[in-house]
Amino acid sequence: MKRIFILFFISALVISTSAQSTITWSMGMDVAPNTYSNMHPRIVMDGTGNPMLVWGRMTDEAVFFSKWTGTAFSTPVKLNPSWLTVATASWMGPDLAAKGDTVYVVVKRTPESSDTNHTYILRSFNGGSTFSVPVQIEHIADSFSRFPTVSIDDSGNPVVAFMKFDDMFMNARWAVTRSLDYGNSFSPDTKASGWSGVTSTVCDCCPGSLVLDGSTSAMLYRDNLSNIRDMWVGISSNGSNSFDNGCSVDNTNWMINTCPSSGPDGVIIGDTLYSVFMSAGSGNTRSYLSKSSISNVGVNSVTNLTGNIPGLSQQNYPRIDKYGKAIAIVWKQSVSGNAQVPILFTRNVDSLPFAYDTITLTNATNADVAVGNGKVFVVWEDDNSGTVKYRSGTFSPDTVTAPLRIATSLTAQNISAYPNPTSGKWNITGFSSDKPTNVTLYDAIGNTIQTYSHNNTRSSISIGDNSLSSGCYILKVSSPTESQIFRLIKD
Repeated sequence: MKRIFILFFISALVISTSAQSTITWSMGMDVAPNTYSNMHPRIVMDGTGNPMLVWGRMTDEAVFFSKWTGTAFSTPVKLNPSWLTVATASWMGPDLAAKGDTVYVVVKRTPESSDTNHTYILRSFNGGSTFSVPVQIEHIADSFSRFPTVSIDDSGNPVVAFMKFDDMFMNARWAVTRSLDYGNSFSPDTKASGWSGVTSTVCDCCPGSLVLDGSTSAMLYRDNLSNIRDMWVGISSNGSNSFDNGCSVDNTNWMINTCPSSGPDGVIIGDTLYSVFMSAGSGNTRSYLSKSSISNVGVNSVTNLTGNIPGLSQQNYPRIDKYGKAIAIVWKQSVSGNAQVPILFTRNVDSLPFAYDTITLTNATNADVAVGNGKVFVVWEDDNSGTVKYRSGTFSPDTVTAPLRIATSLTAQNISAYPNPTSGKWNITGFSSDKPTNVTLYDAIGNTIQTYSHNNTRSSISIGDNSLSSGCYILKVSSPTESQIFRLIKD
């Protein structure tokens, strides 16, 4: 039975049970049997709004992938080959990002303390139906890496952050590397941390989070300046090529001489970075929401997610996601000995208060959330059943413009591109007879290969030719009111 707490406190974060922010929830379910384990589940959505997720299994250091089929989740697929044992635990593990039919999963090979074990990316360009062989992300023979996290830029390329150490497994810092060829290769890494002071390092067992929005990149991490372990962010305004600014997003001033193994998460809406994290700077272990200006590079407010709840002993592992201006936040908290997953939600962060609800009242270890157009998906690690649990909900979207997503078709037209991969040309079909459409084919670095203006007299065209070299291409299909992007592969 769901339980709703009405909270009254004076805070910058207003919580209510506003009907406009209400989510209608389905019943919970297991993603897979407990033989697949449940470590550190992470969830995203494909271009059609269906959830897909990864999680780890500690017994054989494996990573599993599963996606929604319409009525249930697919049988989990083990992504790592036998030689690639994967670091995973309840508080850290593999990460994934998706845009349209493109999916990236990043992992760290074990043992983590070996300089011959690197971070790797696995790629799918067909919505997770198949994945490529692992590709090594970093080439740092004199250093160590751990905690890879991945985001996708507007062109569909992966941008990966990882924690980097020197050859003595010291001098921890966060580094970011980007790909221009869809994960085939990566640029030399650039340092994104170190903003609190010249003697600072990063908290070396706390995962980080890389957030992208257009040309802006925000690298969120827990800092360590003489054992003050607050959250900071490195800011890039040039697509992760360099991080030239940074600031604290955390005013709790938490001093602790051991690493708490808990990292941040964030989203960007307009000029505001919304970040969530755990701190015990107040003397109590609590989860917080921070709002920071990107252009002015400074924190505006830091607020506990809930205020006082009767029986609340601790909160941890907050996660946040957005769609347009809708935001959802989940975390783990212990209330009267019960390990819960609550959620805060608003369909418009500018005008509506957050509504508070609970996803599960017992047995949760950590959780993750994904938000789409009228949909919310939550997964969590349930250590009583040994499974990854899942719930979905629906809400009435606010009248806001959602961000452009790479997807498999225009919403107003039933566009498709096939065969993909191809050894020759691609057939583009499904054009509307009353909508003029422009079609442009680009190579992997953005050079225009071919353009075509559809004259509304045919329902299909062919694009590309046999002389194109093998690799990835981008197809942009535009009407006067919208545009979508396809990822095409030439064999």
